[in-house]
Amino acid sequence: MRIVYALTHCLYNLFIFSYGGLIHLSSLFNPKARLWVSGRKNIFNTLAQFKAQCPKPIVWVHCASLGEFEQGRPLIERMRKENPQRAFLVTFFSPSGYEIRKNYAGADLVCYLPLDTPKNATRFVKTTDPQMAVFVKYEYWFNYMHALHRKGIPLYVVSAIFRPNQHFFKGWGKWFAHQLSKVSHFFVQNQTSCDLLGSLGYQNYTL
Repeated sequence: MRIVYALTHCLYNLFIFSYGGLIHLSSLFNPKARLWVSGRKNIFNTLAQFKAQCPKPIVWVHCASLGEFEQGRPLIERMRKENPQRAFLVTFFSPSGYEIRKNYAGADLVCYLPLDTPKNATRFVKTTDPQMAVFVKYEYWFNYMHALHRKGIPLYVVSAIFRPNQHFFKGWGKWFAHQLSKVSHFFVQNQTSCDLLGSLGYQNYTL
């Protein structure tokens, strides 16, 4: 099983690197891809400067795009109100979310999430050193999850939905299902999601 897990992890990383390469290629003629690439330039300098100037513990909230952000927004604003001693870092994967909410006043910094390579994930977590992380709905970036888990930083997935046709529940998806063990708690939207998590042996969920 360890060999299978290692092979799957290698294939996952190969996919991530290939995806990044295709986005860079597409940026030559696709405006959205160009924003995706240009928005990530010097991102680690931005993060390092933010951390150096931020005396507060950081809560990191990641959203894929605008729709996921709007589902996470009430939580961000409630947490910020109840925890003024914390700083909030919001990241986006997609330009369609970042470009609209890059000036969101409820966060201390809004930026793109670097591509989910092992090196980027380790560097991101080391640079920002978040007190906790929150992923909204669908985003499962496994190198980031591993980097958080390795440093003992709790990860919460909110507004989550699971469906039987997702790779977690396929016969070939055991490595992906195992990665969910790095999530501290799931807050899910329906009973089906509870049942599916339970079928994998996970009970750390709230409906």
